[in-house]
Amino acid sequence: MITSQIPIDRWHDMISVPTLADAILDRVIHNAYRIDLLGESLRKRRSSS
Repeated sequence: MITSQIPIDRWHDMISVPTLADAILDRVIHNAYRIDLLGESLRKRRSSS
């Protein structure tokens, strides 16, 4: 399982070597199930209470 707060479309920006970013994304995304969570962070809600 891999979790990230960085959207997949921004991984190329974070990994400065385009070839390396392509290789990582090809292996991670191939046959993967993606679950995109929407909404406010639970941590934010708990910290403000």
